[in-house]
Amino acid sequence: MPSVPGSATVRVWLAWWTVAWGALAATGCTPWSQYVHNGFKIGPNYCEPPAPVAETWIDADDERIGGESAADAHWWSVFDDPVLNELIESAYQQNLTLREAGFRILEARAQLGIAHGQLFPQLQTNSGAFSARGVSVNVANRSATPERWYDQWDEGFDFAWELDFWGRFRRAIEASEATLDASVAQYDDVLVTLMGDVAANYIQYRTAEQRIGYAEENVRVQRKILELARARFQGGQTSELDVHQAQSDLSSTEALIPRLRITQREANNRLCVLLGTPPEDLQNQLGTGSIPTAPPEIAVGIPAELLRRRPDVRRAERQAAAQCAQIGVAEADLYPQFILNGSLGWGAENLANLFDSASLKGSIGPGFRWHLLNYGRIVNNVRYQDARFHELVTAYQQTLLKANEEVENGLNRFLESQDETQALTTSADAASKSVTEAIAQYQGGLTDFNRVAVLQERLVQRQEQLAQAKGEIAVGLVQVYRALGGGWQIRCAPPGPPTSAPSEP
Repeated sequence: MPSVPGSATVRVWLAWWTVAWGALAATGCTPWSQYVHNGFKIGPNYCEPPAPVAETWIDADDERIGGESAADAHWWSVFDDPVLNELIESAYQQNLTLREAGFRILEARAQLGIAHGQLFPQLQTNSGAFSARGVSVNVANRSATPERWYDQWDEGFDFAWELDFWGRFRRAIEASEATLDASVAQYDDVLVTLMGDVAANYIQYRTAEQRIGYAEENVRVQRKILELARARFQGGQTSELDVHQAQSDLSSTEALIPRLRITQREANNRLCVLLGTPPEDLQNQLGTGSIPTAPPEIAVGIPAELLRRRPDVRRAERQAAAQCAQIGVAEADLYPQFILNGSLGWGAENLANLFDSASLKGSIGPGFRWHLLNYGRIVNNVRYQDARFHELVTAYQQTLLKANEEVENGLNRFLESQDETQALTTSADAASKSVTEAIAQYQGGLTDFNRVAVLQERLVQRQEQLAQAKGEIAVGLVQVYRALGGGWQIRCAPPGPPTSAPSEP
């Protein structure tokens, strides 16, 4: 009885199926039931790991903390500062670090395309060759060589297709998809950091500007005090000690200004880098202005929202997901690889006959490859990928803990700086009035110069502290929004932030 065409191939495939079944049973890495449940893929299916999240914020009972979700897509608009809005928009359009992160997304997308391509025949080549050949006639069976010198022309196509029997390539696609998600989250994280850095450095610039203003005003007052001390000395009403002390106080205050200008210039230069431009004097662009005023209240939602709001938390979770898929990729090396090989081409002695039907040749058939003697390396690679996965899960959990900490620190700074500013405002006002009164008394000979000097020194200190405390309120609010993961939403919104704060609901 004649054999059925292709029956030999069927028998080969059945034999290899039996081998594969035995491999699954022998290696014991992924049980057959799990292999089927996973969609005919070995290795574990990823499940989002548990993460420690606080139920409420520490200061949740403070009336200045709102429990509703923050509208933080354009959080910087709460300062109602057009200059800050313009800086944020320019940084979003021009920052080079953000541009780097964008190219990393394109890299990850291309890698995903490569991973998808592995599902199709991995080897597809078209080759051609010509050779002039000669054979020896002084060898055994030389009669089998009727012609000693001849030409050979060849043209053909070859392909090799490793079937994704164990899900190795599909697991690689899962890893690439998660890596792409992680690269998008990284871009968002860079965007969050960028918005926060621009705002923080702008606040530092304005705070230094305010401190310089206070110092220059105190210099003007102390110069008048020095002139008064000299006049009283020349009139014989006091000793030269008052002159020396007045000069010392004046020079000490003057020395503050260069140091503050260094701080302001550093903030200026950092802003230039964030804007993607070489350092230049931004005075004309920024003009003069006060320290950005933060609203007294803020809505922060609940800690559990950090899971979706914080890009670095999402990135850490996606990195763990990508690594989980790598376990299946590594485990696939424990099993045989089934390959379908084929070739189709033409061969002839004369070029004119190369594409004749009689010159056609080809082959097709299955094969397999099994790394039987490499189990030590393969098994340890599986263990390595598994340990790496647990490492990234732990890193994800740690990232969320740090996110919670950063929000709490920002809220504490924001709230306490408000109380500090209120007290320092009262103190600075009182110090200013006491200096005015002391100068009048000194001029009338009702008090000594030491009292004037002490009160003037206190005024300088209180105004320095007041300016820094005002800046701390704004910096604290920026820290809160940055810790909440605010700002990345701008890429999902129409370009250009609003120029004023959103109205309260």
